Amino acid sequence: MKVLYATTISNAINDFLIPHIEQLVRMGHKVDVACNIVRKINPKLQELGVRVYNFPFRRTPFHKDNFIAAQNIKKLIHTECYDIIHTHTPVASFFIRAACRNMPDLSVLYTAHGFHFYKGAPIINQVLLYGMERLAARWTDGLITVNNEDYISASKMRLRRNSAVYLIHGIGVDLSKFTLQNEEDKLKIRKEFGFSEKDFILFFAAELNYNKHQDLLIRVVKRLKERGINVILLLAGEGNKSEDYKRLVLELNLEENIIFLGYRHDVPRLIRMADIAVSSSRREGLPVNVMEAMATGLPLVVTNCRGNRDLVENGKNGYVVGINDVEGFAKAVEELYKPGELRKELGMKGYLFIQEFALEKVLCEMREIYARYWNEADLDSSKSCCYNSDLQPEACKAQEI
Repeated sequence: MKVLYATTISNAINDFLIPHIEQLVRMGHKVDVACNIVRKINPKLQELGVRVYNFPFRRTPFHKDNFIAAQNIKKLIHTECYDIIHTHTPVASFFIRAACRNMPDLSVLYTAHGFHFYKGAPIINQVLLYGMERLAARWTDGLITVNNEDYISASKMRLRRNSAVYLIHGIGVDLSKFTLQNEEDKLKIRKEFGFSEKDFILFFAAELNYNKHQDLLIRVVKRLKERGINVILLLAGEGNKSEDYKRLVLELNLEENIIFLGYRHDVPRLIRMADIAVSSSRREGLPVNVMEAMATGLPLVVTNCRGNRDLVENGKNGYVVGINDVEGFAKAVEELYKPGELRKELGMKGYLFIQEFALEKVLCEMREIYARYWNEADLDSSKSCCYNSDLQPEACKAQEI
């Protein structure tokens, strides 16, 4: 089978989808990629023989380039005769599905990594973006969701094919990259980065933007410092709010407490020297940064948004607080700052929970979904394609309605 993966920009391919593409290639399928290449494509794709097409998709929904890119992808599909196009990210997915709506021999799959309409979203999102997703669902053969709220919303949409809404365990966490934190390793890494045993470190890896809401964390650190609790907040990532957040840190005299790390490739190592992982997001799909922290055995303090609350249960493996609740967030951090076994207990519960989100299990879920869109010969060959032969059959069952 020939499959085309499509995203708005190349970041999504590099950060999340390489293992998914690799799986299809290893199974003997031909896979190509289409996106706006804003960051150099992972060389792994070239090694796999994947062709990468550069199309000028923009994150701004009604930019003229999106219409041009969608029409060019339509021409590419006619030329290359793809069997499946699997779209990711909302903007590219909408325009591609519109362009391909009258192509009966093409199966169109869409993974919603987080609908932009959600509980608490601006009214325009609730009305305009929900309407766009409902419309595009009619041109979709399979709609894949990664959290419960989106799954419920998608189940109310009318798709081109019946019984074609799925819920999977996110994009999967490669647990082999993460190890449970231990004190010896923690102190060794801290020494390398110039931190001491007494430092109380919070860690958040995310793009610096409005949605990730790092200004909340900055104000939380200020509140804690006023109480005599000196924490260090490590912010890994870049984004269009970088300068705003850095100015806020200067205004609040927190230069010694908040460190901007920039874009990092060593997040699994950085996490292992932290005491708590935090997330201040206003909106999430199913946050990889939270899952990675859980795979390291860290307790969490997160905001009460979709995606975060799918992973963190208040008081069980961390704390969930209001999206703008500086005081509530500070109190949760303060609770975990106290001596005792609480951090270890919550972290271990999170570690056990996140095993269900292992990359191998998610790839197995995706194989089962793809099998519904392959021809009979491919279906036969897919029956024994489990990435990890130790997985039980029920682990490969993606939820479907």
